[in-house]
Amino acid sequence: MVKTASLFSQVLSLFPRLEFEQAVRRHQAERYAKGLTCWQQFVAMLFCQLAQAHSLREICGGLRCCLGRLVHLGVREAPKRSSLSYANCHRPWQLYEELFHQLLDKCHGLASRPGHKLRFRNPLLSLDSTTIELCLSLFPWAEFTRTKGAVKLHCLLDHQGYLPTFAVVTTGKVSDVTVARTLSFAKGSIVVLDRGYKDYALWARWTAEGVFFVSRMVRGTVYEVVERRALPRGRNILADEIIRLSSEHARKQGCTCLLRRVVVWLQDKQETLELITNHLEFGATTIAAIYKERWQIELFFKALKQNLRIKSFVGTTRNALMTQIWTALIAVLLLKYLKLRSRFDWSLSNLIALLHWNLFTYRDLWGWLDDPFHTPPLEPPPVQLSLFASGQHPA
Repeated sequence: MVKTASLFSQVLSLFPRLEFEQAVRRHQAERYAKGLTCWQQFVAMLFCQLAQAHSLREICGGLRCCLGRLVHLGVREAPKRSSLSYANCHRPWQLYEELFHQLLDKCHGLASRPGHKLRFRNPLLSLDSTTIELCLSLFPWAEFTRTKGAVKLHCLLDHQGYLPTFAVVTTGKVSDVTVARTLSFAKGSIVVLDRGYKDYALWARWTAEGVFFVSRMVRGTVYEVVERRALPRGRNILADEIIRLSSEHARKQGCTCLLRRVVVWLQDKQETLELITNHLEFGATTIAAIYKERWQIELFFKALKQNLRIKSFVGTTRNALMTQIWTALIAVLLLKYLKLRSRFDWSLSNLIALLHWNLFTYRDLWGWLDDPFHTPPLEPPPVQLSLFASGQHPA
């Protein structure tokens, strides 16, 4: 006797239908809709990510062959390709952005322990972007160069649980600094940046607001040394200096505050790494460890591109592309949530692979997450008792 629904059905139960329908009404996503509902569209696009479907044909065909199990998903029948394509092109992608933030609130409730191993209480954040290349003939609205198209996914990764707390998709021509200027952080936060975020006015604003940053120093930066600090013994720190930017451009941008330059020797690469920060209190080795943590956002982008459908798209309009990217972000956040709830030591790639093969398996989701390789015992079939006592026969 089956006592649980499929794993896919239990995953979808993490999105309450009442909250979903309220979001649909707020965005008027089903205005003038007659057939395919927004819930059916969401189920289909999340199936695209978790089942790793490559096209509309695979999405609709994959759901159609599981027709007897769709009722547990809140779907009566599999969508048609034309209906799903039209919905992706015309229904507002902002609906899925709101679903992403609703799920993010649940994840924050579980990620109570710091994800990093550094001994400070300041919120640690990494800001970076990744470029998604597109075919210019299919996506003419995403012109990047004369021969290539591209969009950029800008993300802010919170190291408390390694959760993506902010995401925005722009065309490839939008610079990273342009997006960084729109962000605001709590006082005391530490933001880790690559050298592509060099903006003296932004650094001055963050310093005035009490926000710390750690970035890679651009070669050729003009500065004057104010103080040289003692170096820790037995560590890979070559220099620890208090500096002030002395270029005319820095003065015009208002960046006259004291900064700090830390030079780190990378033994594996046999080269030096110059870091610049406005945090003057932490040890030099801690500053180097903070910048090393920035690699986590690179791993996040790598996992996103390798395990989810974010490089090949099932629609060519801007709305269809945004819908697929936001459902991919929902899927990766969903996997993070399942990892936080599980006692098993999952990697993201293993979790998406095994979930892909067991989407329509009737198992308890949380028991499967804790012990995925355990085969549940077969329950004995029910025994039908005889209507008559032993030895008696009907008249």
